Amino acid sequence: MAQAPPTLEQKVEALQSAVASAQTSGDNAWMLASCALVLLMTGPGLALFYGGLVRRKNVLGTMMHSFILMALATVIWAVVGYSLSFGEGNPFVGGFQYLFLNGVGMQPNADYAATIPQLTFMAFQMMFAIITPALISGAYAERIKFNAMLVYTALWLFIVYFPMAHMVWGKGGLLNAFLGGKIPCFDFAGGTVVHITSGVSALVAALYLKPRKGYQEEPMRPHSLVLSFIGACLLWFGWFGFNAGSALGAGGLAASAFVATHFGAAAASVGWLLAEWLRTGKPSVLGGISGCVAGLVAITPASGFVKPMPALLIGFAAGIFCYFMVAIVKMKLGYDDSLDAFGVHGAGGTLGAILTGVFATNAVNNALKDSAGNPLPLGLVDGNAAQIANQAIGAGIAIVLGAVGSFVCLKIADLVCGLRASAEHEVDGLDLSMHGEEGYNLEA
Repeated sequence: MAQAPPTLEQKVEALQSAVASAQTSGDNAWMLASCALVLLMTGPGLALFYGGLVRRKNVLGTMMHSFILMALATVIWAVVGYSLSFGEGNPFVGGFQYLFLNGVGMQPNADYAATIPQLTFMAFQMMFAIITPALISGAYAERIKFNAMLVYTALWLFIVYFPMAHMVWGKGGLLNAFLGGKIPCFDFAGGTVVHITSGVSALVAALYLKPRKGYQEEPMRPHSLVLSFIGACLLWFGWFGFNAGSALGAGGLAASAFVATHFGAAAASVGWLLAEWLRTGKPSVLGGISGCVAGLVAITPASGFVKPMPALLIGFAAGIFCYFMVAIVKMKLGYDDSLDAFGVHGAGGTLGAILTGVFATNAVNNALKDSAGNPLPLGLVDGNAAQIANQAIGAGIAIVLGAVGSFVCLKIADLVCGLRASAEHEVDGLDLSMHGEEGYNLEA
């Protein structure tokens, strides 16, 4: 029997369904690629970057920190971490409705990402939970016991990372500007959640563990800047997933964050090298790659809120400021932050968070609207000077939580298994003493 031709309404409905399906497929493809890019930042990116900066006898142990956290943080995240970060709870921590990933499947969670499966959103956020504690490892490299590192990190995720992630990104979180937070703090991809918490926690860890044996008395130069150079380039590459992926879709906002990320890294490399060149007379490879990471850190909270020219300014300022923190402040105060986790991530993340309040504009991100549906002013450039104070409050909460939380985790880990490697093990190197291996076989 002949069928009646589809009505106009049916054609429109079918077209809308096809468009929605295409958008979901495109967004999901970009987000899965972003997941892989962010994981690449930890291993091999951070592992190579940190591994090359330590002495030869500690290269495997240092790289192992990044690798094992890819495993440990994943398991904790799947069991309870995602729920505590993105479940509905109170302003400070989420609930348990997603325990063991219950209810996390193919359907989107409209509160967080309406066009991708919640399973994809969960996986993307998991990559942030992996790399954040790995950043801290740069501060205690070459002197922490491996079992103590595992205990400290597991505790740190519960006490610091999950609450901070919920406060900034979770529904009803204290600092969530878009989902009911009382203090609207803009953090597009992790300035407070990732970099300030890890950087400040790193400083506390460095102070608690005290300096490496022979610090400031014998040379502790990087054993392979070649490895670190490759690692830095992989970090720059992976950071596009870190920041542009935080748009949670493959649209214009992702493109804007992508460009801001690249501009921030480039300008910071120039800023750091310029400051170093003027002060020491030589622009070093180590300075260039350190500046690159500093710029990536500083642009992270701002990447989805600022135009390209302010991204250049933020990056350039970060390069100079982080060089000052690493080359001058650290030397004057004498603390042994082995690989400058605080000087780059803590300082750079704080600077980026504050400057986000200056340069954020609804011309880039108009997701925040009034009751009539009109975009609200975001930062100082939009006429909202009060946002600088909100950013400072958010940064302050991250600093306090990172410092206090890190100390508590260190203390517990120290009581459980002892933190510091013995003097003999430290002299022999952690590769042999902790893992029974050597990074290089130099036999004929």
